[in-house]
Amino acid sequence: MSEPRRSMAEIAAWIEAHADEPMPLERLAARAGISPSQLQRRFTASIGSSPNAFQRALRVGRLKDGLRRGAPVSGAIYEAGFGSVSRVYEHADRDLGMTPARYRARGHGLAIEWTIRNTRLGRLLMAATDRGVCRVAFGDADGELVDGLSQEFPHAALGRGAGDAAPELDAWMAALERHIDAGGPRPDLPLDLFGTALQIRTWRFLTGLCNDRTASYSEVAAGVERPRAARAVANACGANRIAVLVPCHRVLRADGALGGYRWGIERKRALLAGPDRR
Repeated sequence: MSEPRRSMAEIAAWIEAHADEPMPLERLAARAGISPSQLQRRFTASIGSSPNAFQRALRVGRLKDGLRRGAPVSGAIYEAGFGSVSRVYEHADRDLGMTPARYRARGHGLAIEWTIRNTRLGRLLMAATDRGVCRVAFGDADGELVDGLSQEFPHAALGRGAGDAAPELDAWMAALERHIDAGGPRPDLPLDLFGTALQIRTWRFLTGLCNDRTASYSEVAAGVERPRAARAVANACGANRIAVLVPCHRVLRADGALGGYRWGIERKRALLAGPDRR
């Protein structure tokens, strides 16, 4: 007697429970009670990715959890269900946006300088590594902003830089301040991005938006060649740690509504309006 037909949601739940096991399409098809080609087609239409991509995303999520906990890189890779360390490194840019070792480090060995200035939208922190700006954040109090930086990079050496002690950072902050307060062009500054592959692709796409252009989450998803991933793109916008320079405030809902903003909806509204329409 053949296996009874199962919903694609049931198959997805079963993959999640067995993500560390080999998962040939024929095995899933037998469990679903349909042919492999039917399973591939129905699962992709229902879930938004192929069974293989869905399983890999689950494994990548477990890998990231292990790395964040500080597990050894090779151990985290095998515990997540991957059978080869080299294959994970081969696809590290796609899956993690960086090597597993750098993802795990979360600032180990990094020297980060920061500065804070007042803008028309409140206090603004900018922080940079030797590769570029790694954080721009609005806040109401300096202590809150520095605490947020420390939480993002708990193992980095943080130091305040301003004026003659950090002329490059000071110039970058001045250019961003002119953009926010006086409507000058958005400065094209080097960025040091930390995130998953999809997050980094989303953030890089957004840096290419013209100053007067907005886009919907679906348009951004199409722009990063993930047309079914509008929700993941929205999550990437919410996870953006570099305000304004990565202009996630220019991403709106399909109906034109503002949607959310990590630093407050009123700041999003003010950024879109510009300094002449406060």
